[in-house]
Amino acid sequence: MEDITTSLAELLEKSPSVFHVIRNIREILEEQGFQPLDERRKWDLAPGGSYYTVRNGSSLIAFRIPLKPVKSLHITASHSDAPTFKIKPDPEMEAEGLLRLNLEKYGGMLTATWYDRPLTAAGRVLIRENGGIRQQLVYIDRDLLLIPSLAIHMDREANNKGYGNVQNDMPAVFSEGGRKGRFMEIVAAECGCAPEDILGADLFLSSRMKPSVWGADREFISAPKLDDLMCAYGTLAGFAEADAPDDFIQMYCVFDNEEVGSRTKQGAESTFLKDALDRISECLGITRSELLCAEANGMMISADNAHAVHPNHPDKADPVNRPEMNKGIVLKYHANQKYTTDAVSEAYFKDICRRTGVPYQCFVNRSDMNGGSTLGNISNTQVSINTADIGLAMLAMHSSYETAGTRDIAYLSAFTRAFYSEQLPEIL
Repeated sequence: MEDITTSLAELLEKSPSVFHVIRNIREILEEQGFQPLDERRKWDLAPGGSYYTVRNGSSLIAFRIPLKPVKSLHITASHSDAPTFKIKPDPEMEAEGLLRLNLEKYGGMLTATWYDRPLTAAGRVLIRENGGIRQQLVYIDRDLLLIPSLAIHMDREANNKGYGNVQNDMPAVFSEGGRKGRFMEIVAAECGCAPEDILGADLFLSSRMKPSVWGADREFISAPKLDDLMCAYGTLAGFAEADAPDDFIQMYCVFDNEEVGSRTKQGAESTFLKDALDRISECLGITRSELLCAEANGMMISADNAHAVHPNHPDKADPVNRPEMNKGIVLKYHANQKYTTDAVSEAYFKDICRRTGVPYQCFVNRSDMNGGSTLGNISNTQVSINTADIGLAMLAMHSSYETAGTRDIAYLSAFTRAFYSEQLPEIL
């Protein structure tokens, strides 16, 4: 448990942007012998092989092919993105002797948690080079930015109001006044190029707060981006340790843009998963009918963190289904199918948990409150497969610094390892 928590903290610290997340997962997979595949090239696959492919630098699908004919699919899906601020083009604005960056929200943020803490910029840039265009990841590894709050003396109602207007109250200060262009000069220096050679950029704010394992018994972990890198890493750990597949394909998916609805070329509602399955089928000589049978016999685990009952606001939780940190994997339900769990996927999930000794608990929203949705119902629009929505209980979801339990990551890894290693029982 301590080892996997330490590894999770290391991944979180090395992942200041969604593009860094995928780079780090690629490195882990390649250490395990997975071979990269380029979507722009024809694939050449073999039974028994292990492969991965990346789309947009921010989504990834890895898979192992069995030696026997394929009869089913075992898939996990999580997401790589997290709520943050995106830096707008031509971002610098001068005010009262200070240069600030113009920002816009990405995803459903708790904006107040971004005030008064050290920040920096991370993402990717596209650079003109030798007649072509090169893509490079960027992380300015120093305290560069800060969003200052307004003193209580100047707004006595601050604690009774909302979290501020993003356009007016939350531009990030990064320099004393003077000529504009300093920010892109810093980015260009980080990339080893001239500012005018940068043709495009996807740059976001990144908190400089490091992950912390804390509590009387070190039972909690707090960090940026726990939602959903905790599930992305927990399922990856189980995937890496799973036995070789018998007669099913093991697939590990990480999609981008879940926080903004998944309707992008690299999101869960894109054709990414379907395209990968089609290309695998073509390479292995699997007919369309055989692929549909494998989907019908298979299962997806949609893994995205869940709300723990809040100790200061217990009334916000359902009267009965009240997940707690460190009490096991959370199985999520929703009558209107924002979570896809039904009796069939519930039975598969509980069967694995009970046979492996992994604890689980249930989450349902209060009947008078709306919750969010996640990857399961969205990815099912492209690939129809039995799906259970699960997560790990956490506090302060969508804060810039979230909190979860250290035991739960180990539970998820153990569950995923069993899920990937065993054929699903037939439901009669």
